[in-house]
Amino acid sequence: MAERVQSGIRKKLIEAFTNNENEYLSGQKLADIAGCSRTAIWKQIEELRKEGFQFQAVRRKGYKIVSIPTAMTADKITLGLKTEIFGRNLYYYDSVESTQKIASKLANEAAEEGTVVISEEQTAGRGRMDRKWHSPKHTGIWMSILLRPKIPISKAPQLTLITAVGVVQAIEEATELLPQIKWPNDIMVNGKKITGILTELQAEADSIHSVIIGIGMNVNTLEADFPEEIRRTASSLSIEAGRTIGREELIRTILEKLEKLYLLYLTKGFLPIKLMWESYAISIGKQIIARTITGEISGKTIGITEDGVLLIEDSAGVIHHIYSADIKMNE
Repeated sequence: MAERVQSGIRKKLIEAFTNNENEYLSGQKLADIAGCSRTAIWKQIEELRKEGFQFQAVRRKGYKIVSIPTAMTADKITLGLKTEIFGRNLYYYDSVESTQKIASKLANEAAEEGTVVISEEQTAGRGRMDRKWHSPKHTGIWMSILLRPKIPISKAPQLTLITAVGVVQAIEEATELLPQIKWPNDIMVNGKKITGILTELQAEADSIHSVIIGIGMNVNTLEADFPEEIRRTASSLSIEAGRTIGREELIRTILEKLEKLYLLYLTKGFLPIKLMWESYAISIGKQIIARTITGEISGKTIGITEDGVLLIEDSAGVIHHIYSADIKMNE
């Protein structure tokens, strides 16, 4: 069952400790912030203690968090989250079939923009073209983000590229690795796939109802965790960095980067994102083979259009617009 933490007293309590890091907060001040009794605050603090949070309580000063649990929890994710929209409404599960399915259901139930669904495990995770996505428990980031952008339906594919830029920036900041983007939705480190992005659109005739952005990231996955058939092509951040990566901090960083880019996009358009995307792209200027539903196209990638369409120049100098394809580097 999901634990919805971004509501009620718990939400305000976590936000108070986030906004007053390393400070003591009195029971009365917390009660005033949350709009409840001091007894209700005490009960919530006891619940947090059961999760593994440790508090220092000083008479006449109040409470301060001095230690957080080692296992991932929803409260641990939101403690320190500095966003206005993304993740302010968060659902956390131990195991689900697919976070995309849950986010889609929430979208149809009028969940607010920025709602995030995270699970420790997916039993039926999937990527593009309904390919299976391996999501072992306690090793990765399996999450979906609900957006409600007021943009034309034709612009929706740009959201995949925006997400890719945000994920790359977050990985850089959290790990000091140098990830690259493989069009349209793969994040690579040292030539191996680390992250996949799945964008699903719910729309009516001429307007977007919602967009669900799915992110599957191999964070602390071990080589033995991968199915035999993908061990040569997939990796994880911990394998490449040589150390365990804190998933909660990485989730917060991803949400913060994505929110910033999303708001930039809504106010300034796609051009600033396009330039960032191209700077991270693994294939720009390289010879590739694009496998489309109508056949293969070989050539050099020269960039993307302002709509996010991949441009390939073949040996005859003809420029092809690629809307959907599997890309293979032509080595």
